[in-house]
Amino acid sequence: MQIDLEPKSLSNLQTGPVLQQTSYWGQVKKIQGWNCKAFYINLKNRTTTIRNISKDLLVVSRSIGDNAELAYIPYGPNILPQQENRGLLLEELSENLRRYLSKNCILIRYDLPWRSPWMQEADCYDENGQWLGPPEPRVREFRMNFGTREWNLRKAPSDSLPSSTLYIDLKKSEEELLAKMKPKTRYNINLSRRKSVVVREASIEELSVWYDLYCQTAERNRITLHSIDYFISLLKVKEQYHHPDIQTHLLLAEVAGEAVAGMFLVISGNQATYLYGASSNNCRNYMGTYSLQWKAICLARKAGCTQYDMFGVSQLPHPSHPMYGLYRFKSGFGGSFLHRQGCWDYPLNEKTYSGFISSELSMTGYHL
Repeated sequence: MQIDLEPKSLSNLQTGPVLQQTSYWGQVKKIQGWNCKAFYINLKNRTTTIRNISKDLLVVSRSIGDNAELAYIPYGPNILPQQENRGLLLEELSENLRRYLSKNCILIRYDLPWRSPWMQEADCYDENGQWLGPPEPRVREFRMNFGTREWNLRKAPSDSLPSSTLYIDLKKSEEELLAKMKPKTRYNINLSRRKSVVVREASIEELSVWYDLYCQTAERNRITLHSIDYFISLLKVKEQYHHPDIQTHLLLAEVAGEAVAGMFLVISGNQATYLYGASSNNCRNYMGTYSLQWKAICLARKAGCTQYDMFGVSQLPHPSHPMYGLYRFKSGFGGSFLHRQGCWDYPLNEKTYSGFISSELSMTGYHL
């Protein structure tokens, strides 16, 4: 396998359904303090099993300590080779990227968009057809590294972007979409309408309203809290840069003028993504989150999207899982599951990498 990399302007990254591999996302990460590089990948055929492929690639990097940097590829590369060639592709790509990265870069972390090969294994499902998840990292690493020269790919301790999600097929009519939902979800959508919940688009000047909802949600669910500047960057890029194929919507659901739920909906190419959501501790019986999601789905269909990404559910649907409530809410809208391969590391400095992983295991986690 031969890979040629050609640096290109960040603004010239092609827009596709993978939001995190667009120039818009690169500009967001720059505002958030990341360094961004864009490349044109040319994958040349040397075997009968790999086609000539050309794709764009966004790589972001930042400091993770004294004289140490991490290079991160969010939901990339957007190239899907056959299973037996995936590790080889990542190895070749990593070695090509090495010369474009800082000498202080200790690892390349791939947040892979690829469907987990373990979704195709019958023994990874229980008697009810529920996915049991992939095997232990040692087994996954053996499969990923098979055929590589250095066997250097490691499963990261945790995944940064969601590795499990639900996709809703927006090619269906509104009636078909509603019919595919769980009865309780349809009921709650209608209930919110009867209770006069109103969903409207908000401006950047109203971000504090969203942030208040977000803080309530973070405290209620014990999740990591981002600063308001994190969300300002999403809307600031929308206003400062022209991205004709990307739309960013801040939606608020209100009851008698009081915001009870909010969300960020981002449309990239033919895909809409439910990027962030929040709800109030008050008026929860008004089911504002259901009205909000239905409005976002209808807005995405109107924009010509063919799929809607619910952006993250628990990998395993067990009531004991801390994200089980979110799983029940999102799965009620009738989407299809996708389990990705998650984050994989390619160490560039073994000694420093080992120390970083040890410290990372003790962290509460952070969003990349």
